[in-house]
Amino acid sequence: MKKIKRFLKLLGPGFITGASDDDPSGIGTYAQTGAVFGYSQAWTALFSFPFMTVIQEICGRVGMVTGKGIASVIRIHYSRRILFGIVALLFFANTVNVGADLGAMAASGQLLFGIPFYLWLFLIAAITLLLEIFVPYPLYARFLKYVTLSLFAYIIVAFVVKQPWREIAISTIIPSFTFSKEYLMNIVAILGTTISAYLFFWQADQEAEEDFVQGRLRTYGKGIPKITTKDIRSMRWDTTIGMFFSNIVMFFIIITTASTLFAKGITNIETATQAAEALRPLAGDFTYILFAAGIMGTGFLAIPILAGSASYALSESVGWKAGLNYKFKQAHAFYLVIALSTVLGILINFIGIKPFQMLYYTAILNGFISPPIMIMLMLASSNRKIMGEHINNRYVNIVGWFITIVMSFASIALLLSILGLY
Repeated sequence: MKKIKRFLKLLGPGFITGASDDDPSGIGTYAQTGAVFGYSQAWTALFSFPFMTVIQEICGRVGMVTGKGIASVIRIHYSRRILFGIVALLFFANTVNVGADLGAMAASGQLLFGIPFYLWLFLIAAITLLLEIFVPYPLYARFLKYVTLSLFAYIIVAFVVKQPWREIAISTIIPSFTFSKEYLMNIVAILGTTISAYLFFWQADQEAEEDFVQGRLRTYGKGIPKITTKDIRSMRWDTTIGMFFSNIVMFFIIITTASTLFAKGITNIETATQAAEALRPLAGDFTYILFAAGIMGTGFLAIPILAGSASYALSESVGWKAGLNYKFKQAHAFYLVIALSTVLGILINFIGIKPFQMLYYTAILNGFISPPIMIMLMLASSNRKIMGEHINNRYVNIVGWFITIVMSFASIALLLSILGLY
């Protein structure tokens, strides 16, 4: 019992970040992957795990060591033009992601109760805003992370349905490539929804706030925290566990939808009904409740992170007081940016794109946005003036730069393909 309590105590910003990575956009993208490509892209879950872990560990370490968020670090040590460019990209991507997640949650609610989509949309957005502004995020995240455990239904279904495990093993260990626009687009979508810019800013800021809460920093955002080797080690374990949870769920969503939707010829997920069908072998008519619980839980967990990370970045860029530990009257500009991002997200649902298609397009957008931010992240975490003795080691530099280059080339290749230049 003591070991379990010690393990649960270890889980912090890293685990919450990993759990929120399987947001509605992630679920939609992974489901689309299995439905369209079968088992052939199962290797992406194994591929992304070490890279996602390293990138998020860098973010956590930057936040812990500096006591500041990524935007503050860039503002102090690099060009303001670079900073405002990155913040603009992040705010745009996060707002679109908020809109896509809200739309998917509303579509899932409509699936259950038949209440009109837009009524659900406004209701969910209102609840989300009230929670973001008036309830401390760590308090309700503590409960919502258990709602996301409904995602384990995808793991159970994978063992309920008869699976070609030899084929799955081969597809997981040996990557396969097809040089087509659709295949490349999906790779960019998977990397974009898995290694997402909003997670970078969120974990750095949460670790910085953790410095303040744990007494390693007397005044939030000011001074240099007193970091021990034990602190860094705990953060790494927390991050690794969070990223493992994220990727194992990703893997089983892909193979579950491959064995259900792909096998039935459902190769284009446009509605919540189609996405929920993957769980029918396990839950029967209970399928839609289970699916909606997963979408709702991950949505309520992720939207504050999406809107919050954008607000952190913008607030730090212009010197506003920022932090979810503050009340509204203490940091009203910070919370107003969160509200603005949420309201704009609502409006995105009026452009006519179906909610579950928008989830996929959002993942692709994140695939384009993340690489330039990762370049700045790698430079900052290798800078001894910023990180002191806690700069990247050789392994972290090799892995971090490798995935940055891979994602950059993938997004450039996709752009050239879309423009018809190759």
